[in-house]
Amino acid sequence: MEEISRYAVGIDIGTNNVRAVVASVNRDNSLNVVGYAEGVNSGMRRGMVANLVGPCQTTDKVLLEVERMSGVEVKSAMISINGSQILSTHTEGMIAVGAIEHEINENDIARVQDVALQGRIPANQQVLNIVPLQFVLDGQGGIKDPLGMTGSRLEMQANVVSTMTPNYDNLCKVAETLNMSTEQIVPSVVAAARAVLTERQMGNGVAVVDIGAATTGVAVYEDNDLQYVGVVPVGSNNITNDLAVLLAIDTEVAEEIKRRFATGDFVAEADSPVVIRWRGQELHFERDQIDEAVQARLDEILDLVRKELKKAHYDQRLPEGIVLTGGGAKMRDIDKFVRATLGMSVKIGSPSGLTGVADAIEKPEYATAVGLMLLSAEGGGQINTKKVKKKSHKGDKKPGFLKKFFSKF
Repeated sequence: MEEISRYAVGIDIGTNNVRAVVASVNRDNSLNVVGYAEGVNSGMRRGMVANLVGPCQTTDKVLLEVERMSGVEVKSAMISINGSQILSTHTEGMIAVGAIEHEINENDIARVQDVALQGRIPANQQVLNIVPLQFVLDGQGGIKDPLGMTGSRLEMQANVVSTMTPNYDNLCKVAETLNMSTEQIVPSVVAAARAVLTERQMGNGVAVVDIGAATTGVAVYEDNDLQYVGVVPVGSNNITNDLAVLLAIDTEVAEEIKRRFATGDFVAEADSPVVIRWRGQELHFERDQIDEAVQARLDEILDLVRKELKKAHYDQRLPEGIVLTGGGAKMRDIDKFVRATLGMSVKIGSPSGLTGVADAIEKPEYATAVGLMLLSAEGGGQINTKKVKKKSHKGDKKPGFLKKFFSKF
């Protein structure tokens, strides 16, 4: 009989790109990356689905590539969610569980969670995760897991992460269209944190700032718990657009300038001109013009990040500082600028310690996809009993399904 293999899959559906990572889970629970792929996305606006066709088509192509590379048919995956509608709500609840000698069971924990949620989460919000910060049993606090303990009154303080229901449902529809089940939908910055943070950092206190194309996510950890999540609707695309307007150039040229010449150190290269060859022409720009656009937008992004940290009551209170991820973290010397602006230590976070075909994905922009894959592995992943035989589109499993779906639009 063919040996049953377990695979973990993470799919990061971002505003500009879709990235997927597949890893095999060995008997000792170690991971081996066997496939990855990315593609340019459309139909998204500031992290949210604006048109189902674009994400469906791009995800379909990316999965086709990753299946060809890995030889594994993707049946289920962890999927990312983004957008400024993601909320982090601190709540608490209390229940009576019976006599003093009552042993706390899973039903009791579920009941106290229900009480904590009641009336605190708006009806149009979908709960993504409930993070218990502490349990209090008969007045004794600081309990992380009360299962099996005895007591008569159980309280819980928790951080509830939620998002607008329509955006959640639309991402589920993307997976359904491709005949793929959704293991869980996770905020992008939370998934990125799983890929780049150490247990020591999460214990001491750290913030992950995920600078994406159209959004910037903030996740704060302390005592190994997720204390806060927030997303602001500004990202690295705004820098590109600012350069295009200020320099009166095409956005493709502006993106090239941002990628090659934009820097967070506005002193080191202040006097050096920028020369770029584009489609047979040599274009010249003054460095101070580029610096003006980049600095103004970075100031805005970091001011919004600072407000998120203040909202979480963690500004200037993070011993491990800030870890930057996402495509925006690739800008040269951005760590220096963030350190000077926010007054905290700053590191660039990239996935590491992976085996297999992992060299190409140990980059800040792959942090979310890798984190989703790691969460998939911890949650059980998918069981595959056979390899891919025919390299066909996911939609081909139901003849004409994608064609009929796309024709509606």
